[in-house]
Amino acid sequence: MATLTVWRFDTTDGAKEALTTIERLQKQELINLVDAAVVSWPEGHKKPRTEQLHGLVGSGTLGGSFWGLLFGLIFFVPLLGMAVGAAMGALSGSLADVGIDDGFIRRVRDEVTPGTSALFAMTTNAVTDRVMEQFRGTRAELISTNLSAEQEATLREAFEEVELKA
Repeated sequence: MATLTVWRFDTTDGAKEALTTIERLQKQELINLVDAAVVSWPEGHKKPRTEQLHGLVGSGTLGGSFWGLLFGLIFFVPLLGMAVGAAMGALSGSLADVGIDDGFIRRVRDEVTPGTSALFAMTTNAVTDRVMEQFRGTRAELISTNLSAEQEATLREAFEEVELKA
């Protein structure tokens, strides 16, 4: 089963740098990146820029429609008004099965603000300790994951330890 994680960075280029790191780790067979997208929100802009990872091939790739729907629900529905919001709300119901519910949408919307960036990554087969080593000092903040509560707590603890050591 693939894991969807959303990591927030205090800079507009932090997520893009993290994606580069994950792609390098994939070449070393330490993680399998199924799909990803980067959101960056420069100061002074009304909305964030979104970029889906290109060049992934295979049945696991989510495609632009998934990322478009997700980012529309998170960042653009509040701007479009209630009628469009209700229609999008009906579509979002099917995403709840993979951990993308109203709480997820609110958390991401509240955390990804002007001057920040976020990496949305769908991954499998991570060698967690080796992956974490590469993220020392990045000050990445886990916003959301579809891991179990126990798995998420372990992941958060591990990243806190990495940050303290950096």
